[in-house]
Amino acid sequence: MIQITPQMRILVAVEAVDGRKGMDSLAQLCREKLNADPFSGCLFLFRSRSASSLKILVYDGQGFWLAQKRLSKGRFPWWPEGGAAQPLQAHQAQLLMAAGNPATCAAPVWKKVS
Repeated sequence: MIQITPQMRILVAVEAVDGRKGMDSLAQLCREKLNADPFSGCLFLFRSRSASSLKILVYDGQGFWLAQKRLSKGRFPWWPEGGAAQPLQAHQAQLLMAAGNPATCAAPVWKKVS
């Protein structure tokens, strides 16, 4: 299971990728296009060219996890622009995976208890 924590670094690949790419191809894309180490524990989000599916790649210390979400209807309406990769916070990534717009001002899903 992939658990997204508030402390986790999350990078969204701006360019769409071929939906047929697997773990090794996406890890190589992280190194070459995003200038990021796929073994760092960072969570990487990729969108298909049709914008109907997302792929998540993350290394957990033992191996890679690859998850995919494909919408049965419609497309993911929001996607970042500019640069190779854009960082997201955990609550923004959860909004994105729910086909929402993480750019909207919403309260974070967690709050530090003092």
